Amino acid sequence: MSGLSQRIQALKVASTIAFNAKALELKRAGVDVIAMTAGEPDFQPPAHVLEAAVEAVRLGLTKYTASEGTRDLRDAIAAKHARENALHYGADQVVVSTGGKQVLYNAFMALLEPGDEVIVPAPYWVTYPAQIELAGGVTVAVPTSAGDGFVPDPERVAAAITPRTKAILLNSPNNPTGAVYPEAVLQAIADLAESHDLWLVTDELYEHIVYEGAFTPVARYYPERTLLVHGASKGYALTGWRIGWGCGPQRLIAAMGKLQGQVTSNANAVAQYATQVALTEVERTAQFQSMTRGAYRERRDVIVRGLNALGLRTPVPQGAFYVMSDISPIHADENVAAIRLLEQAHVAVVPGTDFAAPGFARLSYACSMEQIETALTRIEGLLA
Repeated sequence: MSGLSQRIQALKVASTIAFNAKALELKRAGVDVIAMTAGEPDFQPPAHVLEAAVEAVRLGLTKYTASEGTRDLRDAIAAKHARENALHYGADQVVVSTGGKQVLYNAFMALLEPGDEVIVPAPYWVTYPAQIELAGGVTVAVPTSAGDGFVPDPERVAAAITPRTKAILLNSPNNPTGAVYPEAVLQAIADLAESHDLWLVTDELYEHIVYEGAFTPVARYYPERTLLVHGASKGYALTGWRIGWGCGPQRLIAAMGKLQGQVTSNANAVAQYATQVALTEVERTAQFQSMTRGAYRERRDVIVRGLNALGLRTPVPQGAFYVMSDISPIHADENVAAIRLLEQAHVAVVPGTDFAAPGFARLSYACSMEQIETALTRIEGLLA
């Protein structure tokens, strides 16, 4: 009897999705749950971007586009990276996909042979190892520590390189820790990749949510074999619009585009046009990003101060909109602690298990200040 493939049976449901689903289930049952699980801005997209989507419909821009994305959007993406990051790409070095997840999946499928290793600093986003394994690769986690702000040590990265290593995957600003990697660390890791003839894949979707220090694009140091992954979901609050993009060497981008042409073809046409406007209406978009970043910073300060005051050790994140908090005072097993938080305090968090962060949980502060303060009160009651 035929059954499901082994690779699908071995694939785990992302814990971020699973705990968010549990929170929604309780909400439907009438329980007042504060969900701090999803990585989604609670702001509506900029008004001019919403207007652009309506304009696209009126103009009839609702048909298939080129599989790799419209030329206008790819030009706008290239212009954004030249303007903001001093990185220079041609249109044939840019591919637009259905969210950053598809960019990453296409990249791993294009790069990896069975048994190839990908070095990933941990804690890491839960999707990375799942996608690497679907492509036949092996995830090699390099631990970081809360005491060091979850910043990877280049010497540890170097020690993890073997003859099977194919790529190093970086994510700064980081999900789930909020760490922003210093320029010296990025340059050292880029030098390692170059000296060992490895690929660099860099997830930079949280670029516009940095509070202290400067954001540094690692592609600046090793453009020949670096894939930059970006998108409209976080800094532009266009999560459900599903627009991601990859920039890098033309041969890799062409391979990713060839795969995409046989799987999904083009990303949503209306969302492509709206994203193009987000990237070209520079001043209006920058005002929106400044406003949201200011709000996130205020929320971050409140939640970090509150959790530490409760005895839940929580490093200060420099970017993104997450904190990684040590929830072992609630229970030594982070999964049990997360369930207690959900069922007894009615605060939904994501345990650190799938992030490779035992004892910790990720809390998203992309929610209102009132919800954050109420969550802290409820956690205090549970600890008491």
